[in-house]
Amino acid sequence: MSTGPGRLPKEGCALLRLPAGIGAAGIALACVAAFACLGAGAGWPMPWASFRGDAAQTGVAASPLPASLELLWTHEARAPVESTAAIHSGTVWVGAQGGTLFALDVKTGAPKQEYKARGDIQCGLGVRDGKVFFGDGAGVFHALSTDSGTELWTYETNGEIISSANFADGNVLFGSYDSSLYCLSAGAGELRWRLATASMVHCSPCVADGAAMIAGCDGQLRVIDLKTGEQTGSVDLGSYVVSSPAFDGRRVYVSTHDGRMLCIDPKEQRTVWEVAAEGGLAFHASPAVTRDRVLFAGRDGVLRCLAKATGQEKWTFRAGGMIDSSPVIAGDRAYFGSSDGTLYAVQLADGRKAWSFAAGAPITASPAVGEGRLVIGTGDGAIYCFGAAGGDR
Repeated sequence: MSTGPGRLPKEGCALLRLPAGIGAAGIALACVAAFACLGAGAGWPMPWASFRGDAAQTGVAASPLPASLELLWTHEARAPVESTAAIHSGTVWVGAQGGTLFALDVKTGAPKQEYKARGDIQCGLGVRDGKVFFGDGAGVFHALSTDSGTELWTYETNGEIISSANFADGNVLFGSYDSSLYCLSAGAGELRWRLATASMVHCSPCVADGAAMIAGCDGQLRVIDLKTGEQTGSVDLGSYVVSSPAFDGRRVYVSTHDGRMLCIDPKEQRTVWEVAAEGGLAFHASPAVTRDRVLFAGRDGVLRCLAKATGQEKWTFRAGGMIDSSPVIAGDRAYFGSSDGTLYAVQLADGRKAWSFAAGAPITASPAVGEGRLVIGTGDGAIYCFGAAGGDR
């Protein structure tokens, strides 16, 4: 059921200057910032159509959020929600344990559609060209009509799918626990190519500059040609990876299960810098990257802000529990959840807490920020939507 904000919880833009050789993904990242500026002035309904907000998986939202967030509505999913929502054309798409996919009205939370998958839905949702894409715990990848919610096609793999969908050239890409990266035609679900790796692919593929990049449980960052599916490069990361890589137009940022944060040059196939978190606790959350800094959230409960160029620490913020929720940057703040049951917003400049919401249940899902709203699910099955008071953008 959906309720309004009465459900009680349990407890201005600078001119962009682009350096030479920034590449297509770097230009896209700059455009995200520019659109966010325009959106802040014009109220543009910028979507959140994939797990990390864009193909390069920067974790930067194009949609602005109000300085003061209010709870607008809540929907009860009846099962834990680890899936990251998609927000597109007035609809929130989000999955839950047990395999139910919900389509909710972004303004009111009113149910529009429900779809039952064959297994748990833990991945983020992807929306493209009138279709919503996702995989499930039974190894089935689904494409549904966004208009009717009906199944258009499915594709069966041989392993659990936690990897979220990404898109390129009319195709959809995702990883599977059968140790493969898949590329299917988005229109009909036909196999374009399949890349076999040495272990499970948990991460979501990063897409930029004609290539897909994955970092999997085999401890390799792999660069794959999008047209042929052939691997063109790799870097040994020294440990397996749960998080998804982010690309800024020049370099890839990734974190490992043994507590290291790395900056990789994919063209030169080398590590530019590496920083080890004290204690070596794992990273499961994916990094977020801006023009000059990168954010890493760890299972030690610390959000770290590092200088992109050098890896030097700029600030840290400590939550009350583990952070498996990948941070999302919207304006001058970073938003993320924690196992302590709190949704946080911290200032990007200095890491000071700007806002928080006590959900009262662990949060492992990552925020989705689009159309002037922030949507996130919790371990007790609540789906929360935040925005401006009264629902205005």
